[in-house]
Amino acid sequence: MAAPEPPAADGSKPLSGLLNGIAQAAYHGKAGITEELLRGQLYPEAAPEEFRALRAKMGGLLQSIASADMDLNQLEAFLTAQTKKQGGITADQAAVIAKFWKNHRLKIHESLVNQSRWDNILKNMNWRVDLKSQSRHIDQINTPVAIVEMELGKNGQESEFLCLEFDEAKVSQMLKKLSEIEESMTLLTQST
Repeated sequence: MAAPEPPAADGSKPLSGLLNGIAQAAYHGKAGITEELLRGQLYPEAAPEEFRALRAKMGGLLQSIASADMDLNQLEAFLTAQTKKQGGITADQAAVIAKFWKNHRLKIHESLVNQSRWDNILKNMNWRVDLKSQSRHIDQINTPVAIVEMELGKNGQESEFLCLEFDEAKVSQMLKKLSEIEESMTLLTQST
C-alpha cells in the first residue's frame, strides 16, 4: 500500500489554481473568471467570506510581486517576510506562490507591458513601388510612387491598416525625418 500524500500537496493544487485564475482575470483579460467560479471549482467547502479573504490576500500578493517584477531572489525575500508577518502566509503557500511566479512571470510581465501601452504599435509594414498609369495631370503619368501599408494595433486586438502613397519627394522627406529620429535615438542611447 502506498503512503498517503502529504497535506501540502493536497493544498497546493487549489492554491495554484486560484493564483492562475487571479492572473487570468487580472492580467490576461478573462472576465469570465469570477470569484464564484473560483470558489466553486477550487474551494467549494470554504465559506464565501473565508474564500473572499483568501482571494484578496493572494491577489494583493500577486499584484505586489507583479508590479515590482520580482526576480527569484527578491521573491524569496518578499515571501519569507510574508511568512513571518502576523496574518501572513504559510511556508507551503509561499512555496506554491514561488513556483507559480517562476512559471508565469514572463507572461504576466508581457501582459502588464502591453496593458500599459497607451497607443498602437507598428506590427508590420509592407511596401511596393508602382508607376502611375492615371492622373489628373499628364506630367504625373509613368512617375514612380511608393505604396506603403502599415499594420497598427495592440497585441491581442484586431489590427488597423493604414495605406499611404508617396511620390519621390515625399519618400525623401520621410527618409530625412526617419534619419533625424534615428540620430536622436542614437544620441540618447550613447549618453545613458
